[in-house]
Amino acid sequence: MNIVVTFGEIMARIAAPDNLRLRQTRQFDVTYAGAEGSVAASICNFGGKARYVTALPKHSLAEATMDAVRAVGVDTQYVLRTNEGRLGLYFLETGANQRPSNVIYDRADSAIAITPADQYDWDAIFKGASWLHLSGITPALSANAANATLVAAQKAKAAGASVSIDLNFRGKLWNWDESKSARELAQETMRKILPFVDVVVGNEEDCHDVLGIKAGDTDVHAGKLDTSRYPDVARQVVKQFPNVSKVAITLRESYSASHNNWGAMLYDAKSDTPVFAPLDIEGNYQSYQIKNIVDRVGGGDSFAGGLVYALTTPELSEPQTAVKYAVAASCLKHSIKGDFNFSTRSEVEALMGGSGSGRVVR
Repeated sequence: MNIVVTFGEIMARIAAPDNLRLRQTRQFDVTYAGAEGSVAASICNFGGKARYVTALPKHSLAEATMDAVRAVGVDTQYVLRTNEGRLGLYFLETGANQRPSNVIYDRADSAIAITPADQYDWDAIFKGASWLHLSGITPALSANAANATLVAAQKAKAAGASVSIDLNFRGKLWNWDESKSARELAQETMRKILPFVDVVVGNEEDCHDVLGIKAGDTDVHAGKLDTSRYPDVARQVVKQFPNVSKVAITLRESYSASHNNWGAMLYDAKSDTPVFAPLDIEGNYQSYQIKNIVDRVGGGDSFAGGLVYALTTPELSEPQTAVKYAVAASCLKHSIKGDFNFSTRSEVEALMGGSGSGRVVR
């Protein structure tokens, strides 16, 4: 079975319960998550094998983060334990209706941010691995984390593994070089990593912020997307980075914090073919309508996890099937509290087959 390696930071997620605002809250819900850890968790929950790599301090809270990923079967044997650095945190205020969700990061000087690339045992990490998944969040933390992400991609390619990256622009994090704006630093850093990448995942805002590519006059904040523009976005990505074989773009229409429409496009560079999901009975794109979102944090990571799992699973790897699987997986994640997608492969395939009524399964 294919082993997927993911590399990046895991944190404590400290959330205000029941749609309370952070300033109202005196008791918090604490879970553990991070983009790359969430992808690994998804893959294991679908029945695949994933190996998670990060750096964490030597204390019991860090052990709790490892317990969270071990509980779903993720291999953590190459997690580096450090004598210095701290556990990163993020605070979540979940929005509702017209009030958006808000995230406050507290990640400065975390263990992964201060650990140099040469501290990881890359040869052992990629033994038996066929895939590496990265995100644009970890390199936003520090120069050390950015270099470690680059080295991970280089080592994975040298080991014969495919590499995917979710662009994941986080403007609040790209501040480790004060001489550059967040966008300038992100573009400069990510352009060094992308030549070693096979599959790019992102949304329109990511493509614009990280690569300077925009989908015509589409306005994601207006709640309506012009899907005809997205194949050209993907072609521009491949034009800039000819090594990229596939580009996946998630399509989120945000009507409110509680109501989003959701779908995606997967572009195959070799055949110059874009495919969309989900589709109506006539084969036209028709997004999932998610009208009562439980938790949208981790929605993009659940898409990436579904896509990587599908692309590394022969019977799911055909582009139309792969994007259909990834979109269905991430649609289900919007019904699950916490960052991890606890949906199973059979549940995802049921939704792919049209079972979306929510009726009780007896």
